[in-house]
Amino acid sequence: MGYVDDAFANLRATLEITRTESRLAIRRHHGIRDEVREEWDIDDDFLTGSYRRDTKTKKLKDVDIFVVVDSAGAQAPLRTRPPRAILDALAEVLRRHHDEVTVDRMACTVSFGSDEEIMSFDVVPAFKRTGAGGGYEIPDTVRDGWIATNPKRHHELSTAKNKACDEKFVPFVKMIKGINRELGDPVTPSFLLEVMAQDLVKEPFGRYQDEVRWFLATAAEAVYDPWPDPAGLGPDVNAMTTAQRDRAEEALTGALAIAEEAVRLEDDGQERAAVEQWRRLFAWRMPRP
Repeated sequence: MGYVDDAFANLRATLEITRTESRLAIRRHHGIRDEVREEWDIDDDFLTGSYRRDTKTKKLKDVDIFVVVDSAGAQAPLRTRPPRAILDALAEVLRRHHDEVTVDRMACTVSFGSDEEIMSFDVVPAFKRTGAGGGYEIPDTVRDGWIATNPKRHHELSTAKNKACDEKFVPFVKMIKGINRELGDPVTPSFLLEVMAQDLVKEPFGRYQDEVRWFLATAAEAVYDPWPDPAGLGPDVNAMTTAQRDRAEEALTGALAIAEEAVRLEDDGQERAAVEQWRRLFAWRMPRP
């Protein structure tokens, strides 16, 4: 392995959740789930989103917890009311245990502070779907209605893609999300990057530096596509406005120029200079070898 390969190996290791971080996340998410279970009739609760798929970047924020409401329980009537009602009711429960709880578009966010390694959790109330495709319905205050989703199917697709890519797809997604965060999150939600990668990344998977460069080149145009829900249930994943898509395209094109210069430097044998270029995209996430 060369100097650049070593740098990417360090990057991959840095993006892994440490045992200490994992223990803290487990303690906190179990605590939140217990708090809701004590007051609500819950059919099921589980982790979902990028943390469950192991594609979450650090520092950890917005770790998703699904709480599936018992359709015959005391909270079942909330399904017939506007989405804000169930989120406000859930926030009331969480505020009895936490100082900082906010209501977002589809979830209640429990925050622990920006200096924490595990910064926040998104608690999503859900009801099981009875229609074709299974999955769940969750509130959406922007649409002022309920939308279908199946996070378990998303996890299955991510796991299969990772296996097909020799266990390199999940680390790759973390790298792309790390770049996005370093750029100021021009692509939103970050799940959109994961959905794009499912299609744009082909097997066999090559070197990380080549795959990152190729993804940036194709994603800069692909941000204008709708990108339907991979589970085939919910709305398109790409809900960015035209202005947001223009900003994302500009940011990804700028990142591509840096990646191309890094690859050129490596090809010319200037590997240390190449790593410094990559560090413009990854910052502290890529320690020098």
